[in-house]
Amino acid sequence: MEREKCLQAMDFLKDWSAWRSSLNEAIIASHKFGVSDEKVKEISEKMQEFLTQKVCPATKEEELLKEMWNAARPEERKTIAGLFFKLAD
Repeated sequence: MEREKCLQAMDFLKDWSAWRSSLNEAIIASHKFGVSDEKVKEISEKMQEFLTQKVCPATKEEELLKEMWNAARPEERKTIAGLFFKLAD
């Protein structure tokens, strides 16, 4: 039951294009408020940490990302967050 609830909450992540577009819109909005790319990457890192700890992966790709995040050292996590930033920007 709890797993189903978790997966339903994450339905919006099932479409990679929509997720990437949403992330791009968030980056654009942050720039309008004067937030630097470095700060956006820092926030992205914190979001990934939260998602990894609190949200069930809904797809095999999300499960892989979670495993990679958990195995990564802090500097590698910065790289992962930076790559997501590059993909979305």
